Amino acid sequence: MTMRTRPLGTTGPQVSALGLGCMGMSALYGEADRAESIATLHAALEAGVTLLDTGDFYGMGHNEMLIGEALRTAPAARREQALISVKFGALRDPDGGWSGYDGRPAAVKNFAAYSLQRLGVDHIDVYRIARLDPDVPIEETVGAIAELVEKGHVRHIGLSEVGAETIRRAAATAPISDLQIEYSLISRGIEDEILPTTRELGIGITAYGVLSRGLISGHFTADRQLGAGDFRAMSPRFQGENLRHNLNLVEALRKIAEQKGVSVAQTAIAWVLSRGEDIVPLIGARSRDRLTEALGALDVTLDTADLTAIEEAVPAGAAAGDRYPAAQMAHLES
Repeated sequence: MTMRTRPLGTTGPQVSALGLGCMGMSALYGEADRAESIATLHAALEAGVTLLDTGDFYGMGHNEMLIGEALRTAPAARREQALISVKFGALRDPDGGWSGYDGRPAAVKNFAAYSLQRLGVDHIDVYRIARLDPDVPIEETVGAIAELVEKGHVRHIGLSEVGAETIRRAAATAPISDLQIEYSLISRGIEDEILPTTRELGIGITAYGVLSRGLISGHFTADRQLGAGDFRAMSPRFQGENLRHNLNLVEALRKIAEQKGVSVAQTAIAWVLSRGEDIVPLIGARSRDRLTEALGALDVTLDTADLTAIEEAVPAGAAAGDRYPAAQMAHLES
């Protein structure tokens, strides 16, 4: 395996071709092993992964402190190569509930101050609001991040889960490095308007959900029992007939993967990698075994025949069910 690099848009840094999404180490996917999480972060850095993605609301700060610990205990050379992307703005309560999003300039700076402390760093490489605050113009939120850039607390400005119009407004306010948004074989909504817009403006894409929360990893089964704290227990794509339909798509993909001698997950990640040099997939590995499998996608070459077969097995729009429950879909512009 050779770790390649890709530009994070025209204004952002060069990053590893795959980034590590760290949310599952702290929240929403059931219990996680802290020691294994730290070991996985160290293994990712050792393998050449540079982009670590988190949110200040993942486990109410737990995820940032976990990354901070991993960086403190990593060799200096590996620690220095890490680029940290942070999402902010989601409001939580002590019971784990969600209370909307806050993009006010004063709140932006407040969130950043706490993130810098929890991470144990003097700057955040990419900073972005997790979802658009409907009560605050994006120009005000991005303007506040731009002030943090001027003071050296943030290096680059990102966006998350917003539509083409908001992207244009944000880019007219300050340079935007990239847009973080869900993109996978079964979540292709960005292809119509959002991806053409980011490419026109020189904005990169960090794609999360490339395995659709494990659904198209090849490891998820219809009889798997999900705990009450697992997001997938209420995700439409994991329910009843939707799940059975979606797992049939996975089996069609498995046939192609087996013919190439690779795993389903590697095939799905390689497909996202094939979409363009401006797209950096985030892999959500919580263990070293899953990390090793995901990194193997870098050695998978998909030729024209492979891509045609994949498109026929899993056509655009083939998934059953929305990617979030209705209440959360309401916060998405894409």
